Amino acid sequence: MTSKRLAKSLLLGAVSVLALGSVAHAADAVVPVVETSAFNWSGIYVGFGVGAGANVHELSSDLVPGFSFNGIGGEGVYGELTVGYDYMVSPRFLIGGLLDAHAGNIETTLDVAGFDASVRETYGFDAGLRLGYLLTPNTLGYVLGGYSWQKYKFDTNAGFDFDWDQSGYFVGAGVETAINSNWTIKSEYRYTRFGTENILSEFDIPDGVLDTDTSRHTFQVAANYRFGAQNGGVASFEAPAYNWTGFYVGGAAGAGASVHQIDVPPAGDLEFNGIGGEGVFGELNVGYDHDFGSWVAGVMVDARYSGMTSELEVPGGSINLDTDYGFDVLARVGMKANESTLAYVLGGYSWQHFDLNASSPIGDILDWDSSGFSVGGGLETAMSSNVTVGLEYRYSQFSEKDFSSDLGLPDDTLTSTPSFHTVRIGAKYKFN
Repeated sequence: MTSKRLAKSLLLGAVSVLALGSVAHAADAVVPVVETSAFNWSGIYVGFGVGAGANVHELSSDLVPGFSFNGIGGEGVYGELTVGYDYMVSPRFLIGGLLDAHAGNIETTLDVAGFDASVRETYGFDAGLRLGYLLTPNTLGYVLGGYSWQKYKFDTNAGFDFDWDQSGYFVGAGVETAINSNWTIKSEYRYTRFGTENILSEFDIPDGVLDTDTSRHTFQVAANYRFGAQNGGVASFEAPAYNWTGFYVGGAAGAGASVHQIDVPPAGDLEFNGIGGEGVFGELNVGYDHDFGSWVAGVMVDARYSGMTSELEVPGGSINLDTDYGFDVLARVGMKANESTLAYVLGGYSWQHFDLNASSPIGDILDWDSSGFSVGGGLETAMSSNVTVGLEYRYSQFSEKDFSSDLGLPDDTLTSTPSFHTVRIGAKYKFN
């Protein structure tokens, strides 16, 4: 999947949810700034969503003790259907169960000399529990976790293909907010870890020859229909009245995955998407928003330090491709899902530093920086008249780096083009 197609899919999903929210907001325009009626979170719900993400496959073999490669990376989009049940155990705490089914095309691709191959996630499901806390009567923050099952397929244009499945666990977090008497929208991140799998077992290859461990980072925006949600009665607490206009400072913690597309034209026009990495990061930001009534627009600058890395371990040492520090200059526009929660999309300029290094005594091998763009979106809700919290996703695409001159080779012999899928949970303090 090209970066343009991926960005288009993400923006289409975000715009669809904003449009749904816009209709609901127009219908409920007489709702006062401070909600006094409660949304009934207890009951059955069904939903649908679209998402994007990346995975990282770690390869290891007992034939070479100490060898592992984390990783082989893939990226793509998916769609999901959900059914669940929630129960309010107190005025602000919720517990629930859910079952999701998804299908998509998160994949790794290799094209070389007319030969095409791919490893693709086709379909799967998750079953789990979630625990939620009402940030406001109409907005829920939650964590979740449970069992995950996934089907994979290896395809080639040479008539050779096979599939396998893996099971494991997922954990995550999300924000869900009511946009009218029955509908909610949510933004949600999941980290999924699958168990070790011998994907060549059907060819009578014994365990340990080539084992695969897969992890996945995904984000989705979804809409849920809740049966009986309009029967909530009177809220036991009030949401803060919030004016989005003003300067703010904030911070966030996040996680994500990177995918580097490698191109080697002299080797049969080899194109490999790609080399994968994963990790966590911290971020600080400063910005300004202006409240236009139903809509909010603003600008933001952030700086981050990241631990996202790809690692090759061999007997006696390791080689790492680190994604260490960078910054973004972004604009955003959002619509009020209700009077205390904002659904928004964003986009702008991104800059990132990379470092290729090896264990002692080799040390640093190469380092470089790259410019590009980021697009994304999220949900942000007010906790007080000055403080908001939110969950946000970004897809970042950086420009191509030509390593040829660094290696003493002709131009365009070896190039790399990185992309990121990242999610952050953040808080902001707005100055009045």
